Amino acid sequence: MSTSNDLLSNSSANKSSMIKTPSSKFIFWLVLFAMILLATNMRAPIVALGSIAPVVQDALGISETEIGWLGAVPMLTFAIGALIAPSIGKRFGLENTLIVMVALLTFGMVLRSVVPTWLGFLTGTVMLTLAIGFANTLAAPIIKQRTPKNIPLVTGLFSLTMTIGAGIVAGVVLPLSEWVGWQWAIGGWSIFGVFALILWIFLRIRLGSSNHQPIPTSATTSAKISIWRSAFGWQIAMFMGIQSLLYYTVASFLPSILVSKGMSAVNAGQMGAVFQFMAPLAILIVTWLINRGRPIQALAITAASFNVIGILGLSYASTDLAWLWSGFMGAGCSAIFTLSMMLFSLRTYTTNQSSELSGMAQFVGYLVAFFGPLGTGWLHEAKDSWDLPLLLILILMIINVGLAWLVSRPVMVDGQKA
Repeated sequence: MSTSNDLLSNSSANKSSMIKTPSSKFIFWLVLFAMILLATNMRAPIVALGSIAPVVQDALGISETEIGWLGAVPMLTFAIGALIAPSIGKRFGLENTLIVMVALLTFGMVLRSVVPTWLGFLTGTVMLTLAIGFANTLAAPIIKQRTPKNIPLVTGLFSLTMTIGAGIVAGVVLPLSEWVGWQWAIGGWSIFGVFALILWIFLRIRLGSSNHQPIPTSATTSAKISIWRSAFGWQIAMFMGIQSLLYYTVASFLPSILVSKGMSAVNAGQMGAVFQFMAPLAILIVTWLINRGRPIQALAITAASFNVIGILGLSYASTDLAWLWSGFMGAGCSAIFTLSMMLFSLRTYTTNQSSELSGMAQFVGYLVAFFGPLGTGWLHEAKDSWDLPLLLILILMIINVGLAWLVSRPVMVDGQKA
């Protein structure tokens, strides 16, 4: 009888040994490639429209106001996606939710191309930007869950890929539209969405869905804290929101501001390119320094100070150094965004908490950012000058230096020491 039991025991052991769980190295590379492929889809559809807006406007016969709505939609849908993503991700699973969102994003890109009307383009834009809002929010908890020992590295590469992808699209979409037509130039990027969808489905099959995570015994009480009642939550939301306000305002008005100060339109446009292309360098440096153990607080304060210097130079210094002020702001904005994404994971106890902090911070942040271009444009028209808008932005950037110090302290979301 004991021999029979031994045989059954050995047989079970042999069977279980044949079921191989993915190695940590395999999980790391699978998640890294999945995040990189996801990131290639998260800025390209938005930047592509901005680069060929006049072409689309002529082709669809739409007004400046309608083009303006297409430009304003992303921040609103980003905010809505960020607000509802944590609860949906918790209920249905992070990977399951993200797979649906990648499919929606891809469908939105295709819809804008195959239904060449104002309604079709608007519907496709709402779909894909809502999906991006979900993806923005769910990225941090997935990185925390799947690659907890490599949070800065994976987050940095994710942010870097978004930035590089946006730069590539901005440079090639207009020439591409002249070669293959604007519909293919915009819709052709959906192929990367298809690739991302396939890889995320494969990841889901191999690793399962991370909709539940055990809470460490020592952190049970802390993990139940309400993010909306957390001082840290509000601090990082405003930190990220003020940065986003600067980013979208500068992206919208930097050439106009410089032209008003006597710079040629061509040179002013080049300063916009300097602002955008400082991002990859800043992200690489921040990621490398954090991986080498450099203090996050020093990096956060430095990045926020860069924005102060940039606005000061843009407002009161000679345009001869406009490239320097543009570079400071581009580096500061990108570094703050990347640091914020890292803090969503590093300053929370669980995946669900990371998701909730990411959602809350990005919801508040994008609402703040939405009023940046609108408020700046309204003040400029009312005063016929850039002085007051730039002064108010400078005050906000100084406030953000203080917020940088607060959010980068070595404490968790509940105020406990990290």
